[in-house]
Amino acid sequence: MPTIDGKELSIIRANVVVKNPIPGTLRVEDRTVVRSFPLEQIRNIAIIAHIDAGKTTVTERILYYTGRTYKIGKVDEGTAVMDWMEQERERGITITAAATTCYWQDCRINIIDTPGHVDFTAEVERSLRVLDGGVVVLDGVAGVEAQSETVWRQADRYHVPRICFINKMDRVGANFEHTISMIEERLKAKPLPIQLPLGSEASFEGIIDLIENKALRFDPDPDTEPEEIAIPPSLQATCQQSRQELIEKLAEDDDQIMTAYIEGNSITNDELKQAVRRVTLANKGIPILCGSALKNKGIQPLLDAIVSYLPSPPDMPPVRAINIKSGAEVVRPAKDEALFSALAFKVVSDPFVGRLAYFRVYSGKVKAGAQVFNSTRGKMERIGRLLLMHANRREEITEADCGAIAATLGLKNTFTGDTLCHPSQPVLLESIRFPEPVLSVAIEPKTRADQDRIGEALQKLTIEDPTFKVAYNQETGQTVISGMGELHLEILVDRLLSEFNVEAKVGKPQVAYKETISLPVQAEGRFVRQTGGHGQYGHVNIELEPMERGSGFQFVNHTKGGTLPKKYIQAAEAGIKEAMETGGVAGYPVVDIKTILYDGSYHEVDSSELAFKMAGSMALKNGLAKAKPILLEPVMRLEVVSPGQFLGDIIGDLNSRRGHIEAIETTHAEMCTIRSLIPLVEAFGYATKLRSLTQGRATHTMEFYRYQELPAELAAQIADKTVGKKMEITRISSI
Repeated sequence: MPTIDGKELSIIRANVVVKNPIPGTLRVEDRTVVRSFPLEQIRNIAIIAHIDAGKTTVTERILYYTGRTYKIGKVDEGTAVMDWMEQERERGITITAAATTCYWQDCRINIIDTPGHVDFTAEVERSLRVLDGGVVVLDGVAGVEAQSETVWRQADRYHVPRICFINKMDRVGANFEHTISMIEERLKAKPLPIQLPLGSEASFEGIIDLIENKALRFDPDPDTEPEEIAIPPSLQATCQQSRQELIEKLAEDDDQIMTAYIEGNSITNDELKQAVRRVTLANKGIPILCGSALKNKGIQPLLDAIVSYLPSPPDMPPVRAINIKSGAEVVRPAKDEALFSALAFKVVSDPFVGRLAYFRVYSGKVKAGAQVFNSTRGKMERIGRLLLMHANRREEITEADCGAIAATLGLKNTFTGDTLCHPSQPVLLESIRFPEPVLSVAIEPKTRADQDRIGEALQKLTIEDPTFKVAYNQETGQTVISGMGELHLEILVDRLLSEFNVEAKVGKPQVAYKETISLPVQAEGRFVRQTGGHGQYGHVNIELEPMERGSGFQFVNHTKGGTLPKKYIQAAEAGIKEAMETGGVAGYPVVDIKTILYDGSYHEVDSSELAFKMAGSMALKNGLAKAKPILLEPVMRLEVVSPGQFLGDIIGDLNSRRGHIEAIETTHAEMCTIRSLIPLVEAFGYATKLRSLTQGRATHTMEFYRYQELPAELAAQIADKTVGKKMEITRISSI
């Protein structure tokens, strides 16, 4: 059996061993090396960043230097291993999160490379939900960009410890200090620079390690090991000052460093490294590294930092879950000996092997062929083949241990966010929340043959992507698909053709408006039908109250003394929810309301759950008519980076689109950053307009911000159009 450092390896599909320039690792073509690791030596990380910051390029270098691949993939040539989809290689962007596993310094690193475009933010959301740490890649020229803030907030929500890698330090305009100041100002984080760049722009040749007090020079040839050199005399004073500032920052949050600092004791390199780790795991500071992934500079120190500073599964708080039987909160420790629990975070339809479910094991372990319980759906499932994923390549394993990120075949009833656990003690883990889609288009098949296939294809896509919704409009007879943006829907339609061989016609984008109320009201719903035998009787009284934007729906039962049986209360709630989905006065879904059921009556013989469902629906519609309903429109957060000479034209155009300017910042190189809010309906075609205004020199990013009230005159126009369409449909059907 082959060994590394005296440890045995189990090799599956091992074909060719090639020379590896990095000592202590093994490179094998077309194989998996499956090793049994202590939990402390496992790292589950995401590579996250703004689009074009260099995430995939960083990941490709990591795979090469860890021996996972034998050739460096390049995004611009369409050869990147992690960007395996046809649409990704055509556009040079990451669309779907890709998982892989590699090894460094006797550690197993499970990596998910995530998209940077805001339309695919769900991929980042579900990746951060199941990972323990993150590497945030920032562009050394642009610094902190719009989507950098978005992914940072997502990581904050899941309390994910992070390190930052400032990439592209070899480009003209790269500024290490400016990027650090942007991290402080825009991300509200405490940067801990543990490296300084050696050289700048075209003369950038390596990094200075402030913890080890040494410099590393990198050769562009990836097979040449980094050269350790003395810190140049001209930079020694700067390095000493930066190291002292690092110690002072650590002392603010670490008691051991504080004690040594106050007492004037010298701090060893190892003590400093341990302090950086403690502060990072506590989410009180962010280690900052730098390099140039494209030029193969700074990747090995980045791998060292991942191992040294990012958490292993035991470093994270034990996962909390709800006991299905008792309803009490329980803790599942990160141990192989514990009962099995895992979260399915992604489901894909693989054209070769079928339905593939990705999952993260939080406690215990599971073998291929084992029976597990899906506590979200209440169904038993059988784990089929277990697979270790390397982008779109699959490598079979026999067991997934604690901390593993793996995929399995055979789970017919498991979807994104479902909990898988041991049947003896079923628990429910916190699921994953996804943003609501904001853009819709009508889609119809081109031929009758396409019509037979389109339903199945759309169903598979909705299972894969929780932010992709499909609905059938009864009034227009159209199938409507909804997503996070124009690019999102464009990619999905492209996949219909390339993966499912379905050709479809797509209508113009339609904004997903919502309705809500502006006044609290009382309403009654009475459903009475008498047909000779048993009739139907349901009667409810409700109060409707407006809630804050984004609050959703709340149902409160205030009936007293058994006024209504429990089953009729539940039926009334179901009727109210159904009526909210089908739309209010203008026909759009109703959101952000509180419904209080305070009274009602029932008949011993004639009442039924159906009758109370109808009564609840009628009560809601009656209440909406009286509560002064208002229309809500999706508003986007827009950030434009442009040369200052075009500032006036850009602001004038934004004002004409009902835009609200929040801030204008002047950055380096006479560039301006305009941050604004703009209604989605006004943002269609903005990219083309911005190019024409700025001679193609400006860039922009856009992300969903919130729903807000539509101006009254525009709301009236939309309502009139909706009513007109309904009347036209009625007239046609009567003919």
